[in-house]
Amino acid sequence: MTCGSSFEGNHCVTNVLREIAEAQKKLGPCQCDSSCEQSISDLFGSCQEGSHFDTVPVLLYCRNCQPFKGYGAKPKKIEQVFSSYYFRVKSVDRHCCILELLRDHCQEALDPASPIEQKTGKLRGTGVCITVDPECFCHITCLPAIRAL
Repeated sequence: MTCGSSFEGNHCVTNVLREIAEAQKKLGPCQCDSSCEQSISDLFGSCQEGSHFDTVPVLLYCRNCQPFKGYGAKPKKIEQVFSSYYFRVKSVDRHCCILELLRDHCQEALDPASPIEQKTGKLRGTGVCITVDPECFCHITCLPAIRAL
């Protein structure tokens, strides 16, 4: 995959986010062998017998090279705002991306100070989504595909 190869536009983070969202929806064939591409490929089980994965966790970096951290709260626990550096791409269009915050249920800290301090062993969807402008990001890191739903 190269920047802009699958979609119009020249913002490669947007294109990667869009590709992950489509792959997670379709779970069809994909040939990849680098980090994000391998994670996308793993969704399809191309390297193993029948994939049970449904999510490519992503870590995004703002233009200042700092990891992006999202915040949210559950509807019945609005007093308990939490943050995450890891996200599941829900949808992407030209100017908006909906990301679901992923958290390990064993994570005690509501607001980890860095991606390294956030537990990732059992990332799961929180049901808390945020809307971002994908063109504000300049770097994306994909973790190995997981079952988060």
